[in-house]
Formats: sequence, structure tokens, C-alpha cells
Amino acid sequence: MITRRSVLGGAVAAAGLPLLAPGTFAGGEAHAAQAGPHRAPDPVPPAFSTAMPVPPVLRPLASTGGVDLYELTIRAAKAHILPGRATDVLTYDGHFPGPVIHARSGRRVLVRHRNGLDMPVSVHLHGASVPPSSDGNPMDVFAPGDSRTYVYTNRQPHASLWFHDHAHHMEAEHVYRGLTGSYLLTDDLEQSLPLPKGRYDVPITIRDARFDENGQLVYTMADRNRTTILANGRPTPYFQVAARKYRFRLLNGSNLRLFALSLSDGTPLTQIGSDGGLLERPVAVPVLTLSPGERADVVVDFSRHPVGTKLVLTNSGPGKPEQVGKVLRFDVVRTAEDHSSVPKVLRELPPAAALARAAVTRDIELSMDEDGRPDPRGFVNGRMFDPDRIDTTVAFGSSEIWNVTNANKRAAHNFHLHLVQFRVLERGGKPAGPTEAGLKDTVRVMPGETVKLHVTFDAFRGDYVYHCHMLDHSAMGMMATFRVR
Repeated sequence: MITRRSVLGGAVAAAGLPLLAPGTFAGGEAHAAQAGPHRAPDPVPPAFSTAMPVPPVLRPLASTGGVDLYELTIRAAKAHILPGRATDVLTYDGHFPGPVIHARSGRRVLVRHRNGLDMPVSVHLHGASVPPSSDGNPMDVFAPGDSRTYVYTNRQPHASLWFHDHAHHMEAEHVYRGLTGSYLLTDDLEQSLPLPKGRYDVPITIRDARFDENGQLVYTMADRNRTTILANGRPTPYFQVAARKYRFRLLNGSNLRLFALSLSDGTPLTQIGSDGGLLERPVAVPVLTLSPGERADVVVDFSRHPVGTKLVLTNSGPGKPEQVGKVLRFDVVRTAEDHSSVPKVLRELPPAAALARAAVTRDIELSMDEDGRPDPRGFVNGRMFDPDRIDTTVAFGSSEIWNVTNANKRAAHNFHLHLVQFRVLERGGKPAGPTEAGLKDTVRVMPGETVKLHVTFDAFRGDYVYHCHMLDHSAMGMMATFRVR
């Protein structure tokens, strides 16, 4: 398995191509592999020929004293992603797509991971407010054969979180090969709302991939040939629904690709949540943009469609439409009672003007080499990641303004801050739009763009990282450490 930064961009640079074509996003326009005279048939089936599974919900090993205990083994497995073929993947307890853990605010969760691989790992609960010992720092790994127990205090409101490997230089490949899972945190507020629940509340992870003629995942850093779109681990599948409302918890689980999602009949998606839980009010979104690591909860009402309707979730993001333009298809197959609804007000958040006064304003610059070199580097404020260096020190309990700028001309980035949920105040000097008005932990930053964030550090003291969540970029060095003291 490729695990070193020295391979970054190798395939692209060897072909004499820039890492990104001018005017495209990271993970953008795909270049189809050249077909040779002996090229084997494409193992990827036609669109909508396989069913999308619902990820399995894990049951705790024990639930006592206000604590739920889970045990998972990180191990290699074989998954039936493509019909008639077994694909080698990396998993949490053999599950591909990754499993779901249900948690509740105020109730602790302990997850004991055993490393059944032949390389070190680190598990990061993305979006969670946790002590440093359970954050899954890229350098805080545990070795093959060892175990590590992560303690999640869940001292935060409801949120659609996810967990994934974060071992530095290996995170990109490990996530690509399957080391992801969902962690759905709820609370009394969320449970009191009449939103779709139970079987009508469905997590969906979307991502891209590339397979060889034997149906095996092909991994190369900065690969732009990942043109097979997976939804919950299946290629462009169908999902049977009833003619009623559904809540879909969408996660962009790609390494690099940005998605721009919409429904084929032109009906807007009703977005009700983002990274850190529910928005204040539902938003009708004609096109929903998600960069890697971002989440959005949407409600789709299929009751307006007769049984027999087939509705496609499309992608107008970077890439050729014939390759990446279809994500999955919803097939309306039955009627069903529906007592759910989407309230006009979902929660209350303080307006930007009422947020705590910022004691400090910081400028954070993300950049990477764009000159086609075989070993491109990533930078935060002009420096590559050094685990022995503290780049930023913040005072516990303080609020700050972080202006995050993408200094590149072609490459898109995004920005993920461990430990906290922040508020996006501005994008490009203009107030943030309604889809970014909630709590966030990951935000896209396009070439030349600046986003203004309000961050409060009032949860835990210790060392954490911030980085581009286009994982190839963080593995290049686009990551830094901050200390809360």
C-alpha cells in the first residue's frame, strides 16, 4: 500500500500534467484511462443496477452507568462493491460502508479499537469536542496488534459526525480504502421535532473511486481518474423509497472531489442541517455543494410523486457529466403514512452580531505547489506540518476571528478545525449564505477566496490540529497545530 508523501502527484506529474487544470476544482475534470487493445472490460456496472444499502447500526457491548461501550476491530476485509467481484477494503469490524454509532448528548461513549492491520492507525471523531487524548491526532497512533480506547464525553449539541483514520501520511489511503463510519449524536431538542425518524432517517456517504479490471480499488495520490461515484459503498445505485418524507444525512467522504447535488426534476433540496447540527430554519437549496468532510442533512418529500417515479440525485460538480453526473436514483415503490413535518424554526442560534467579542484576529493561508513537481508540498502560512511545532496558541475560553485564505490560483482547498464548531461569518467579503449559517467544522475555500470564521475555544485544553480536509493536501503538509491553554 502506498503510504508516503513522496508518491504525491507522481502519476500526474509523470504524465507531464499539472496537479489541477486551470479553472478546475481539486478532484476536478477526470481524464479517462486510455483503452489499449487488450484492455479488460470495465467491471463497473451500468448506473442504477445495484441497490444502495443502509449502513449497519452498531449495538454497544455494554450500557451501564450512563456510558455506552463499543468494541471494534480495524481490519482488512472483502466487500461486494461490484457485482460478482470481491474488493479488498479496510474496515471497522468488517463493515463497508462503515457502520453507524448512535449517541446522545450528555451520555458518554467509549469505543475500544483494536488494530488488526499491519500499520499504525489513529481514529478521529470528526466534528467532536473531545479531550486531546481521544481526538485522534495524526501523530497519536497505535501500533498493529494494540488497542486504544477513545472516550467521547458528548458535551455538545446534536450533530451528524463521522469517524475516520487520521494517521499522518496514511490517512488519505486508509480513508479511500474504507476506514470511515458515522456517529450520529442527538439530544432532546432534535428528538422533540417532528422530523422523519427511524427507517426514514438515512445516512448516505457519497464519494468517488477507481477500480482496476479485477474490481480492486486503485489508489494513487492526486488521482483524477476516480470517476466511479459510490453511494454507501455501491456504484451509482438505486434506493427504494415510500411516497413520504425522508431525512438524508449526506456526507462527502471523498479525498478530493467536490459535489454539487440536485434533484433531476428541479425540486430544491430542503436543507435542515450542516456539520454541527440543525440550521435555525430550513433552506430550499437548488444545488447543494459539499467539499470533502462536509455534511448536510436534507429532507426530500416523495409524496409529490406517484408510485413508479424514478428521481435521480445528480452532480454538476467538476468532471465530465457522463462519468460523474449521476450519484444515485430514488425509486418510489409504495405509499406510506407520514406524520413527520419540517418546522419553520428548527433551533435558535445567536446572530453574528451577538457572538462573543473576538479577542484576537488571525490570518491563515492555505497553499500548495502548483508547478507540476513530482513531490508537491502543502503549506499553512508558508510552512509544512511539523508535529514538534506549535503554530498557534489560544487562550482557553476566548473567542477569535480566523480569516482563512486559499492562496492558490487553481487548486481548491477546504479547512477543518479540530475540537470546535465555528460560525462562518463571511465568504469573499460577503455575509455567509443560509446553508453555512449554522455550526460548522469544515468549510470550502476556493482559489483566491477568503472565509471569515468566528471560533470559541471553551471546551478542552491541549494540542489539536487544523488542516485542509482534502486529505491528499493534508498529507502533503497542509496542516498545523494549535494549543489551547
